Amino acid sequence: MSTLTEIEAAIKKLPEGEIRQLAVWLQTYLDETWDRQIEADLESGKLDHLIAKAEADIAANNLRDLDEVLYDT
Repeated sequence: MSTLTEIEAAIKKLPEGEIRQLAVWLQTYLDETWDRQIEADLESGKLDHLIAKAEADIAANNLRDLDEVLYDT
């Protein structure tokens, strides 16, 4: 089983409980991959400019509530 189509077909044959277990495993895998990427980006300095901007905004009291940012109110 090496292609996405084959994997999808195999998943469709699984019982619902096993599909749910697979979904949990896949989300955990994606979360861990994301965490490793963020850590690598931090270590490499890729995020330094964003951190500096956030620190400058905090120092200037240029802050908004998260709800305001998320919901553009």
